[in-house]
Amino acid sequence: MTDDFKGEKARAAAWFKDLRTAIVTAFEALEDDFAASHPGAVAGRFEVTPTSRADGGGGLMSVMRGGCVFEKVGVNWSEVHGSLGERAQKAMAARGIPGMDKDPRFWASGISLVAHMQNPHCPAVHMNTRMFWTPHAWWFGGGADLNPALEYAEDTAHFHAEMQRACDAHDPGYYARFKAWADEYFFVPHRGRARGVGGIFYDDLNTGDWEADFAFTQSVGRAFLPAFLPVTQRRLGTTASEADREAQLIHRGLYAEYNLVYDRGTKFGLETGHDANAVLMSLPPIAKWT
Repeated sequence: MTDDFKGEKARAAAWFKDLRTAIVTAFEALEDDFAASHPGAVAGRFEVTPTSRADGGGGLMSVMRGGCVFEKVGVNWSEVHGSLGERAQKAMAARGIPGMDKDPRFWASGISLVAHMQNPHCPAVHMNTRMFWTPHAWWFGGGADLNPALEYAEDTAHFHAEMQRACDAHDPGYYARFKAWADEYFFVPHRGRARGVGGIFYDDLNTGDWEADFAFTQSVGRAFLPAFLPVTQRRLGTTASEADREAQLIHRGLYAEYNLVYDRGTKFGLETGHDANAVLMSLPPIAKWT
């Protein structure tokens, strides 16, 4: 695929891949630190598997299972291209993306992360940033949201403060706008409640200034570790009861329901033929329903 955005695509894909590496490194260091201070604990490591898409492109699926901090965590990077199917074209046209009836080619790259923790007092978390291109449009999307089974107000406040810091550096109106979008997007209608305590979410971001929109998306990605690691480190030593574990597993059921029924990224990945294991990486290892 040759076009005027060849350089921009390469820069975006490389940056998302570097962010993936930085997060994987930080998570393995967290495992090491915990194991060093807890005799008998064994630090987890990521298993990295190349992924592919039949129509073009692929990525890296990085999954850790059974760590001493993370029960299951995935940090996936992808760069894919090809032609959108009819359903995907209609879905994007309904969002106001121009040219879907003229040329179905697309390119996309991004990073997607979901972490499910061993200790029920440590919150699950999701983060995603991405760039999408078609011959008639380009845009960025992403965000991060916290999903505690057992909520601590100070953890929620810290996470949101870091997200706001990333937003405010680019536009004073972004945080309120994207927080409200996250509150709406991560709401589970059939349960009448939110999936977690929110964060920020944005999509179809094209201000006309690619450099500015890319810089903002980079800021969102960089904000993730400062937002999440301190919260996790604060709760790692908290003793968990059987009731706490029960609450965690039931909350994971809610998380699974949302991702399978409503999540836009899950639907897009499956409909466009990306590796199903990578797409469904977000699902928890164990969940319960009442």
